[in-house]
Amino acid sequence: MLVSAAEMLKKAKAGHYAVGQFNINNLEWTKAALLTAEECKSPIILGVSEGAGKYMCGFKTVADMVKAMMEELKITVPVALHLDHGTYDGCYKCIEAGFSSIMFDGSHYPIDENVAKTKELVEVCREKGISLEAEVGSIGGEEDGVVGMGECADPKECKMVADLGVDFLAAGIGNIHGKYPANWQGLSFETLDAIQQLTGAMPLVLHGGSNNSDEEIAEAVKIGINKINISSDIKVAYYEKMREVLKDESLREPNIIQPSCIAAMQKVVEHKLELFRTTGKAALYGRRS
Repeated sequence: MLVSAAEMLKKAKAGHYAVGQFNINNLEWTKAALLTAEECKSPIILGVSEGAGKYMCGFKTVADMVKAMMEELKITVPVALHLDHGTYDGCYKCIEAGFSSIMFDGSHYPIDENVAKTKELVEVCREKGISLEAEVGSIGGEEDGVVGMGECADPKECKMVADLGVDFLAAGIGNIHGKYPANWQGLSFETLDAIQQLTGAMPLVLHGGSNNSDEEIAEAVKIGINKINISSDIKVAYYEKMREVLKDESLREPNIIQPSCIAAMQKVVEHKLELFRTTGKAALYGRRS
């Protein structure tokens, strides 16, 4: 039932919209993302960091949970299960676990080593029908203990990696995971445009999309971003609603506490799908059952 994200992003590139990747950390987050995608008739990518995968008892547990939930919830829209910021070893674990898409984050390696490892994974993923995302230029902020300063990628290095045959490319354009600091300089649309000019038909990815304004997102999609990762905005919605609900000390059962938290996350996902212009795009794939 899971699909490669490659077809999603090719269609997004042709249609000038972006597919949302929504990171999941447990059953509730997965349920919120899947239900909203189905309601909005949008293709969707579920992102799993290595830390989240470990918390959820391993990548196979995650893959089996997502597949079972898709069946029980009668999800008909295209869904990709994607490793987010994967290590070299993590990529192989997710391939074995049944993920339909992986990201190899080789941005911390020298460019020659990044290229060599990415090239190897391209061949493996191509053989198995799995989509592959690569990264050039460190994404700012902190994720799973990896800290970056929001650097801008070298467009020539981006072309070098894109030419290896990856399906989509995450390129640093000053973006940051998590909350943006007060002195943040903003997205470098000049860098994005330069990368787009050299990589051509390659779908480009924006990490750290939570804290960008709607106007910035719209401009990024216009220039060539076709996949946008959202995590922090979902966390904020979940935690804020949870704190509010738990003020009622009479509530004890998770099946009473969690639904309003899921609904809060759904509002975020719905807004992002509309912003990315993905609503209704599942029709481009025909009905899936």
